[in-house]
Amino acid sequence: MCGIYITNIPYEKEEVLDKLNLIKFRGPDNLGYSKKGNISLGHLRLAIVDLDVRSNQPFFYDKYSIVFNGEIYNFQDIRDELETLGHSFETTGDTEVLVKGYAVWGKDILQKINGMFAFAIYDFENEKVFCARDRLGVKPFYYYWKDGLFEICSQLKPLMNSKSEVSEEAISIYLDCGYVPSPYSILKNVFKLSPGKCIEIDLVAQSMNISEYWNLESVTTKDISYEKAKEELHKLLIDAVKIRMDSDVPLGTFLSGGIDSALVTAIASKITAEKINTFTIGFNDPKFDESKIAEEFSKILGTNHKTTFCDANDALKLLPKFQEVYDEPFADSSALPSLLLNLVTKKGVTVALSGDGGDESFLGYNYFESIRKATVFFKVPYFIRSFMGLFIINKKSKFKEWLSIKNIDDFIVRIFVSMNSLNLVKNDSWINTHYSIFKKLASDEKQRAADLNIKLWLENDSNVKVDRASMAYAVEVRSPFLDYRIIEFARTLPVRFRYQKELRKKILRDILEEYIPSSVFNQPKRGFSIPLDDWIKNDLKEDVLNCLNDSFLNGVPNLDVKKFKKQLYNHMEGTEMNGNNIWKLYVLAKWSEYNNISLASKMN
Repeated sequence: MCGIYITNIPYEKEEVLDKLNLIKFRGPDNLGYSKKGNISLGHLRLAIVDLDVRSNQPFFYDKYSIVFNGEIYNFQDIRDELETLGHSFETTGDTEVLVKGYAVWGKDILQKINGMFAFAIYDFENEKVFCARDRLGVKPFYYYWKDGLFEICSQLKPLMNSKSEVSEEAISIYLDCGYVPSPYSILKNVFKLSPGKCIEIDLVAQSMNISEYWNLESVTTKDISYEKAKEELHKLLIDAVKIRMDSDVPLGTFLSGGIDSALVTAIASKITAEKINTFTIGFNDPKFDESKIAEEFSKILGTNHKTTFCDANDALKLLPKFQEVYDEPFADSSALPSLLLNLVTKKGVTVALSGDGGDESFLGYNYFESIRKATVFFKVPYFIRSFMGLFIINKKSKFKEWLSIKNIDDFIVRIFVSMNSLNLVKNDSWINTHYSIFKKLASDEKQRAADLNIKLWLENDSNVKVDRASMAYAVEVRSPFLDYRIIEFARTLPVRFRYQKELRKKILRDILEEYIPSSVFNQPKRGFSIPLDDWIKNDLKEDVLNCLNDSFLNGVPNLDVKKFKKQLYNHMEGTEMNGNNIWKLYVLAKWSEYNNISLASKMN
């Protein structure tokens, strides 16, 4: 994994190098730069496959130059196909295959490749630039476009300047979500390319066109037996793991106490004759700790295992690194232990397989049980539910909040867009504009929720967390469950194969039982989280109160300051647990301070 940069803005070489050095952590093995005509290209390389300098970028072939971040897992198959067409290769990596594949097939190369990627190819004969982002948005892609001038980068920081202004709409969305979803960024005039989309820039015509090459499709449930489904899924998982184990540097896995990482590790252990290196983060608080289960998995699978325990001091020491690498406000507090996990992992391996994505496709999250219950509730006509609400005195009642929601799809949205909103102005137009597709694809409510999860949360929270935390320490994380073939296959399976009352991810459990006894892995789901509420009241209390002063709070667009201050006071007094909202504002304050961007002044 790497960092890419391309622009036609007339920066000097040193200016481009300074920009790239802001995100040098993404690719410490080589900083490459070239200028062809009016186009500057930059690249930061983390060498994983073909470590030779011949694979450094920008990489040139014929009339093309490419900067590429990610991995094409099936590049050997595409290479073989290109060789039958008469092409020869000077490297053993995927970059050369990608650019030569584009030379042959144009944008149709996107239908052939399986991987995580963000890339830009400059055709200097025809003065055109072609860019694309992978189907699930594993790799980041930011861009600026105005009046024929463009600038593209893997992260936001190099696109910031003294004139940068925050987007009030993005701040408002952040208050609800805890992140800024694509196509928005926290800055005005800078955007994210959405997953499964590509950009074609005509430099002569000064035009830019964005088109879609992949998306979730309407669900057609397979007529398939459970045993056959399990067999086909198992084969897909084995292949997804296998193609992600091609590496010229040491490889291991993240192993938590969950089903997904255990299954990935089990399959990887079967594929290789060598002992797999596995890594776990543990917590002293048993409510959050899965290290004992992970260690039991390790013993059964025969891995070289390392557990690193994380307390408040360990995590909070990483706040400066957090601010450096998460260059948009990002309020998923599990980013801190994720940073620690990658810091420890880098000492042993450079590539790590993870279980990310399993909960989305196989209905593993706790909220699926809420949806099962809510489905019955929302069959009651809305006017009756509204009338019932008149008799509930307690305004903070969760049941009363449910009564204000019109239908099950609105309830699904509220799962991802905070019910406990701090927004003075409620505006879901961004959901309707960019994410309403989830309502149209499946008849089953749980599948619709999974689809919104894949489109919204997976890309903008989970993938961002993993990418920035791993890149912070030059670790490449590969997630077999994010193989688009598995995403597509899982959606065609009957929901009952994946979810049964109080038994989530059934089909994965049954596959895992072929490697690990079910008595070991049938444990309550904890998730990868930290004791945030407690830390805010204790270790972080002084800094939180200093940051979240009246001057800062009054400058946050659309923030219900009165509501938040009450939440903050009650949390510190121990009468309520409002850690998530407090963390959102704390992270926003830290981001504003670190980047020297005043939210208030830019709004005027």
